[in-house]
Amino acid sequence: MLENCTQRLLREAGCDEAGRGCLAGAVFAAAVILPPDFSHPLLNDSKQMTRRQRDLLRTIIEREAVAWAVESVTAGRIDEINILNASFEAMTLAVAKLDPAPEFLAIDGNRFRTTLTIPYTCIVRGDGRYANIAAASVLAKTHRDAYMERLAADYPAYGWERNKGYPTREHRLAVRSHGITPYHRLSFNHELGQLALF
Repeated sequence: MLENCTQRLLREAGCDEAGRGCLAGAVFAAAVILPPDFSHPLLNDSKQMTRRQRDLLRTIIEREAVAWAVESVTAGRIDEINILNASFEAMTLAVAKLDPAPEFLAIDGNRFRTTLTIPYTCIVRGDGRYANIAAASVLAKTHRDAYMERLAADYPAYGWERNKGYPTREHRLAVRSHGITPYHRLSFNHELGQLALF
């Protein structure tokens, strides 16, 4: 069972992102403030959960959270400021939408930059340790997956409903055959045989 949050003196939001390593699509981030007594046996790092579990937890989190928000940063913006800064920007946008506002942030990862004045801590693999970060990972992942599935209807050749824009062989072969779309990140390497950035 995950710990609810990193500390209990201040109202804390967990933050995480989804889609950093993709070749196409926006990067999404979520911020979640959970009730102090919130727990669920299925809640975990979203990458360790099945799609069915994530969809179930998304409904529960959105219903029971004190506050939650999901924001995204486009592929064009990613190309302008790089994927790391775009991830920070998406998290900042999500946190800024929370009502009530958090007094402390728990960030998944080893670093964070923001224009916000809220104190924060970074936790490597925090989505596997703290429920509020895990909840943010579930929301970021499920909202991004739904977004990529909507795009897939307009760009069926790329298999985004299956690969969600990640650099799978299928996706790279589609880029080779059909070129890139307006949703591809131009600063990423789309060539077959190249390693993903992350």
